[in-house]
Amino acid sequence: MPRRPRVFVEGALYHVYNRFARGEGVFGDPEEAIEFVERLREVKTRDGFVVFAWALMTNHFHVALRASAVPLSRTMQFLQCGFSRDFNRRWGRTGPLWQSRYKAKLIDQAEYLSRVIHYIHLNPVRAGLTDDPSRYTFSGHRELMGKIRTPLCDVDEALLCFGSTVRSSRRAYASGMKQAMKDDGLAEEVVKLPWWGHDRELDLEEGRPWVDELGRSTGLERPHLEAGDFVTLASGLLGVEVSQLGSKRQDSSTGRLRRIVASCGIERWGQRAGSLARVLRKHSVVVSRWVSEGRRLREKDQEFSAALEALDKALSEKVIERFRTNPRSTRNRTEGPGQQGVENQES
Repeated sequence: MPRRPRVFVEGALYHVYNRFARGEGVFGDPEEAIEFVERLREVKTRDGFVVFAWALMTNHFHVALRASAVPLSRTMQFLQCGFSRDFNRRWGRTGPLWQSRYKAKLIDQAEYLSRVIHYIHLNPVRAGLTDDPSRYTFSGHRELMGKIRTPLCDVDEALLCFGSTVRSSRRAYASGMKQAMKDDGLAEEVVKLPWWGHDRELDLEEGRPWVDELGRSTGLERPHLEAGDFVTLASGLLGVEVSQLGSKRQDSSTGRLRRIVASCGIERWGQRAGSLARVLRKHSVVVSRWVSEGRRLREKDQEFSAALEALDKALSEKVIERFRTNPRSTRNRTEGPGQQGVENQES
């Protein structure tokens, strides 16, 4: 029996982790650990999720994050499959590298997030890899303590779990780490923190989706749409004919519009490449290639990324307005990405 697809909610918090097959110590090689961190940094930049904590152990990894509009499943597929493919190529190997598909535990209480951050950053200590998390390279602890210039963690958002200003939150975070270790391992670090001088208020980045106390996502509503309906609405909002998207034209403008529609449909609105391909009279491989190319453009081309975000928002507003005026016009409203009930998605 095929495994049940996992449901992820835009703006929800997750503790994500996985282990290498047979407990193989892949991250015991610093170069492999760096490769994984850089791939994680790349996909974070591209997909826009928030990282609160992370740690690489010898044979597994942990990440605490807030999901973005891009489904977490697509993010993790790129991260794990890409790393596995490159690792096997480097070492002339074949076969699966990971023990199973990743695990994703929902963090459904704000106060629990702070404990998850401590847990993840104390993993190297509990595993005996170090006696001080400040001396461990492959975790986000030093980033939260302000010792890394280009952090992988979204430091301000992570520190908001512990206080409202940089000084107070770092002090509370470090004190919590010390208490969790049940010794004086972090005492010196706590004392050295600069509690004097100007203190900056912490705040969430505007526009980031999140899940409120009642489990409601602040992300866009994306009701279920049939593929033909999606393509028609998206084309109208972009000012292009559906026939043009499905034509044999090879100009750059049409190609850009195809990638925007395909990326928005598959990454945000739960469309299938095969369904979009049938509407546009293309092969599903062609549509999948548009999405792959759109993924790269999202990371490097700000105008493309802005156009995709604008289409996503305009589609949501259009469909919700249509539903309000004619409730029967949109079926299965609560089944689209970002509208599912929040649930624990461990498998």
